[in-house]
Amino acid sequence: MDNRISFSSDYTKGAHPKILERLSQINFEQQNGYGTDDYCKSAADKIKKACKCPDADVFFLVGGTQTNQTVIDMILEPYEGVVAATTGHVAAHEAGAIEFSGHKVLTLPRFDTTLQDGVAVHSDQIGKIRAEDLRKFIDSFYADESHEHMVFPGAVYISHPTEYGTLYSKTELEEISKVCHYFDMPLFLDGARLGYGLMSTKTDVTLEDIARLVDVFYIGGTKVGALFGEAVVFPKGVPTRHPVPIIKQHGALLAKGWLLGLQFDTLFTDNLYLDISKNAIDMAELLREELVKRGYKLFIDSPTNQQFIIMEDEKLKSLSEHVRYGFWEKIDPDHTVIRLATDWATTENDIRKLMQYM
Repeated sequence: MDNRISFSSDYTKGAHPKILERLSQINFEQQNGYGTDDYCKSAADKIKKACKCPDADVFFLVGGTQTNQTVIDMILEPYEGVVAATTGHVAAHEAGAIEFSGHKVLTLPRFDTTLQDGVAVHSDQIGKIRAEDLRKFIDSFYADESHEHMVFPGAVYISHPTEYGTLYSKTELEEISKVCHYFDMPLFLDGARLGYGLMSTKTDVTLEDIARLVDVFYIGGTKVGALFGEAVVFPKGVPTRHPVPIIKQHGALLAKGWLLGLQFDTLFTDNLYLDISKNAIDMAELLREELVKRGYKLFIDSPTNQQFIIMEDEKLKSLSEHVRYGFWEKIDPDHTVIRLATDWATTENDIRKLMQYM
């Protein structure tokens, strides 16, 4: 057993105690399968109310990769690809799952980040795509006389927060949404860590804003208090007549769908989802304060639960004996950027234990 302190990600713990309690209470109930149960219906109603989109379609899928693959397959024609940032999760960390389903990920170049003393300048742009770059990319595609022989840009994928813990502003989302609507391309927002984005003290984006500006998004449960599962929301309705077979084809449909419904019904009762998300933000701010006190350089000023710091490789060797962290990138031969992630259950005591080894 690995007994190191873990700050490697936000899915290393089980589930919120209220979820476990409710699962125990209903363990012997008999419910209909595949998301047709009472709990999925109740959870969907609560999510639609929270999003203020009563006509939305809501589906509960088993995990993030399955969700990204299923949604992208659902909103694209067979000859289309999905546009994403080079650092986007579907481009970098899903083992080619999108390509495996027959759709290419069309990547926009990474934001050209300047480093000063190893620290990123304009770090709030890292991991994001910009509306002007997106428009230029699509204009260039259609300007090519041979575009009929190429993979069409059919949809746009963004994540909020991004892989680097950065957030889109409401204005940025509005600008990207305008470009997508101009070219009749669905905008898909990956919300695996959505709760942490919504509760950041540096955001002006609400759940209602997201539901208004994108065509499909999902509310992450795996990383925000659930045992597993993601809630997919189509604010304007699902674009296909038969979504369930597509979900099933991608291995994302759970026979015991009530396991998902119950978890999201619990998370969206009494503001639990946002309350536990705020805990991660509070602990991340404490973590950042303690790191800065000890002289560590932040690679970027992340406003979410993911904190990125620059470590000397020699120091990293000793740290790895006691702490699990996320490797992010090498910035020079002697220094590495690592990620330390808080979560819905991180405590001040966890931060104190970590600091003993920093």
